[in-house]
Order: sequence, then C-alpha cells, then structure tokens
Amino acid sequence: MSPDEIKALIRDVPDFPKPGIVFKDITPLLADVTAFRAIVDRLATWAEAARADGILAIESRGFIFGAALAARAGIPLQLVRKRGKLPRATVSVEYALEYGTDHVEVHADAIERGGRYLIVDDVIATGGTAAAVARLVAQQGAAVAACLFVLELDFLHGRDALDGIPVQSLINF
Repeated sequence: MSPDEIKALIRDVPDFPKPGIVFKDITPLLADVTAFRAIVDRLATWAEAARADGILAIESRGFIFGAALAARAGIPLQLVRKRGKLPRATVSVEYALEYGTDHVEVHADAIERGGRYLIVDDVIATGGTAAAVARLVAQQGAAVAACLFVLELDFLHGRDALDGIPVQSLINF
C-alpha cells in the first residue's frame, strides 16, 4: 500500500478538540489491516537502518505503533508517559507548551547509558514532546538514533525542534 493510499484513509475532523483545529483522525489506519501492516513495515525499514537498541513510544497513540514496531524489529519497547502515570521510579523532563509547561517521564531503568533509541509517535506537530523525550534520552547518557512518525504536519515545522536528529515520517500534510 502506497503512502498516498494510506493518506487517503485519514479523516479530517474540523473543530476538534477545539474550534479552528482540524484533527487528523488515524483510527481508519488502525482499522485497515493492509494499511496498518504497510505502516509498520515502513517503520521497521527505518528502524533497521537506525540500528537502535530500543524504542521509546510516546503516549498514547505512539504506543500502538511502537509496540507493533518493537515486536517486528525485535527490540525492547519503553513507554513515555505524562507525569504520574508510571508505577515505578521515574526520570522526567519539563517542556514548554503554548500556555504553561508539562512533563514526560520514563521508568528510571528504561534508558541505558550509551544506548541508541528510536522515538516513535503517531504525529509530529510542533515537535515539543519529541524534543523533550530527546532531552530525557540525553540526560540519561544515551542517544536518539532517529524519530519515527506516521504523520507530519509540515506547516508547524516540528522537525526544527529536534535539532538535527534524523526524522522520518510516512505521510506529510
């Protein structure tokens, strides 16, 4: 299945979650077995080239793609969540939002010093969350091998926030 065929499955939902926003609904991609398999195949090709030691999947839709990719690539999956959602000791980083700040965290033993990690999420918009995860990886003495996304909203220039980290996205808007 081509990227254009996959892109045709994405639904625009106007004024969600608030007026003026056009939400890109990826649930049809998850419901279409052929499309989902094609997405995971493409992510796996990029993951193999990046030679990563693990995957850091960003809450929550990143978990879907990250888990499928980890199983396919045979590398460990770690979950990146909002503060207070993980059950054991964590490390976290604060990052700026349009109005205020937020935190992302991983279990304290999730990132090995000297390791190379893929950051996986469904969408890159402004890049703030992925950049925060990249900072968290660096703080733990590891490196980001690449960031992999299903969708990229080009007009928000999110990859600029990733400061030269390799970025791959299957579909661009």
